[in-house]
Amino acid sequence: MLALAPDFRFARVVVMEQPTAIYVGGSFMLATVNAERVSRSLEFGIYRDGDNNLDAVQALVIAQAKDVSAHEPGIEFTVEDTTSRRGFAPAHVLRSESYSIADGALSRDVKLAPPHDMSSRQNLARFVARTLDNAEASDARETWLDLVDHGGGDGGGLEADHWRGIMRADDMAGAISDGVALHAQAHPEDAARRIDGVVSNQCLMATLAFSSALSHAGVKFLAASPETMLAPGVPSTVAADIAHNVGDPATMASAVVARTMSTRYGDTGERFGPAAAFDVLDLDPQKIARVETAVRNLDGALLSAASDSATRRIIRQDAKAIDGMVRFPQSEGLPWHADRPAIELYDTFASDGRLPDAVRSAAAGASSAVAATVLAHREFDNFRPFDGADYSNAAGPTVHFPVSHKQIDPWAPQISETDNTFYAAVGAADLTKVIA
Repeated sequence: MLALAPDFRFARVVVMEQPTAIYVGGSFMLATVNAERVSRSLEFGIYRDGDNNLDAVQALVIAQAKDVSAHEPGIEFTVEDTTSRRGFAPAHVLRSESYSIADGALSRDVKLAPPHDMSSRQNLARFVARTLDNAEASDARETWLDLVDHGGGDGGGLEADHWRGIMRADDMAGAISDGVALHAQAHPEDAARRIDGVVSNQCLMATLAFSSALSHAGVKFLAASPETMLAPGVPSTVAADIAHNVGDPATMASAVVARTMSTRYGDTGERFGPAAAFDVLDLDPQKIARVETAVRNLDGALLSAASDSATRRIIRQDAKAIDGMVRFPQSEGLPWHADRPAIELYDTFASDGRLPDAVRSAAAGASSAVAATVLAHREFDNFRPFDGADYSNAAGPTVHFPVSHKQIDPWAPQISETDNTFYAAVGAADLTKVIA
């Protein structure tokens, strides 16, 4: 996530369980919510990791949530915010704040704690369980999770500087499974409740591998960008689009994409959108299983065909023709250049008459399987913040497809795009050894 937006501070004071434990400066209005629970359409969990350079700029998502809740009684937000902004404590004091937002106000009880490790799978799991607990209490029809921080595609996200950690993509999905299990253990009467969707307010997280991992964790939808995003990123107002369209995935997806891609930040004359491309993906288990099978078949066909040196050169040539992500200036040395739009890459293989029929047929099947997961998408063909970079071919998720050794895992071991279940399951490791 690139931080280009102006600084934003969120300062509200609420009654604490132990008010003597914190310092509050100035004079503020007391915000409370009615203790009586009502049935809601959506429980929306905001897991905001401000333990890095995005703390101030991404705080806008909290203010957006408060504004949305004032006009949308059907939405409650469960929040965990690790921050050092001035508000419930002095500026530059890193801590974790936990509360809820409903009906335009914060909950009376705001819990302050020493900074949580937001890159910890266990910490995210606890937050998922708390969000599900609140969803049960509010009788929410759906429960979504908003992950707000840096993202690194298949390399993971949720970077915690204080803890020097970043969570693997598989562990983000695993934390959701763990949190669902914690909620079910504590509330067996509500054991069927799941995280219905994930908004990934992070860079580069619309990938085949992350989609697969989330689907296996029981998540139905992923809203994410295949490319680097600009902070503050996805507006929390998408919660209204989700709540208004529970049970209508196509309309929900179109509304979420439209809201995100039409949002503008910045000063007059220097306004910018949060994403060059954005998708909502259907993680239906049968659809994802078809993707996994189709990509495995294609990788196997490519591996077999690549035993011929001339064909191997053609495969590399086709892949190089499809630009990966981080298409902005000064991106040399960054990972993600091998994160290519999967549909465009597979269509290129399928249409190349120089390749064996087995490869072309498998590529067409893989393209069709991936396209079936794309509920809605939008791309810019001239994204001004990235010097007019063209994303017209970036519909749908990316796939990590390196064609040189330096593209495989340039930031390993800190960030690895090959250390995930999908990459191993579809045979990508074997193919990479030959192609890259």
